Amino acid sequence: MSKPEPARHRTTNWKPCNDALKQRGSLLIWLDKDMVWLAPRAGRNGRPAVFSDAAIQFCLMVKVLFGLPLRQTTGMVGSILTMAGLDWPVPDFSTLSRRQKSITVQISGRRAAGPLNLLVDSTGIKFLGDGEWLARKHGTHRRRQYRKVHLAMDTGTEDIRAVEFTSSDKGDSPVLPELLSQVPPEEQICTVTGDGAYDTRRCHTAILDRGAAAVIPIRKNGRLWKEDCPAATARNEILRATRHLGRAIWKRWTGYHARSRIEAKMRCLKSFGERIASRDPDRQTARPQKSTSVSPSSTASMRLAMLRSSAWHDADGERGHPASGVSYATMPLQSLSRI
Repeated sequence: MSKPEPARHRTTNWKPCNDALKQRGSLLIWLDKDMVWLAPRAGRNGRPAVFSDAAIQFCLMVKVLFGLPLRQTTGMVGSILTMAGLDWPVPDFSTLSRRQKSITVQISGRRAAGPLNLLVDSTGIKFLGDGEWLARKHGTHRRRQYRKVHLAMDTGTEDIRAVEFTSSDKGDSPVLPELLSQVPPEEQICTVTGDGAYDTRRCHTAILDRGAAAVIPIRKNGRLWKEDCPAATARNEILRATRHLGRAIWKRWTGYHARSRIEAKMRCLKSFGERIASRDPDRQTARPQKSTSVSPSSTASMRLAMLRSSAWHDADGERGHPASGVSYATMPLQSLSRI
């Protein structure tokens, strides 16, 4: 049987296509003038913090987005504030290094119209060891070490709703309850899709506790569990359906192949760098969280809503125009070399 010829698509709307490609080189940053840049008085002993957590998170996101060291980050943040017409002080590099150890990164996500359909998976990020070329050329001089980043992504909005950072010796299944706990209880979860590593009693129980259905394939030699709990009953139903329909048909019927979208999201996450510069475990935890908050999207221009989600989300959670009182800075990518 001959292979069918691939379909050919001819571009006819060249002007809109060219305008869209040109917009990809533009940079638009929206800053809320009403945000709390300076930290309020805490009322505790000792010197109070000068900058708020939102200001520190903004600076660290700029650092991750453009791959800058801390000193260059302070210079770029100062240039952005100047172009936006904001007379705000800029944290120095030592403040950023110290505060990123204890900051809690706020990951904002858009709410879907209906229940959430979550995709869960994990990936590794190197933080110690020789480079690939050096190891191949001269051999390894010290042991390579990795950290694991566990993600939960919503298929409706393609936003990362939960992230956990663990050591490389920790499996995927023990982390799933912690990922689901990061989703607000008032948000309903419809399905949780993961690979066979999540086929454990702990995972099935955590999914049922949130009122969701598990889309987890059972291994080929899997057997029925003793139905002594609701999680075992739900897992056995998956196994019976797989045996009745076949593994390939079951995956298409349940939409399991949508899990490839979180693999693409991991590639976006690693586009900010596959190596962690920090050696302190607490600072290492903030690195993937900052990358998650600024993961690239396919919008025409690069918009960073890094300070307050209300600045560019309307009441329904959809993207809209900047709210009143929002200052913005626009600069072409060519001007970044002069900052």
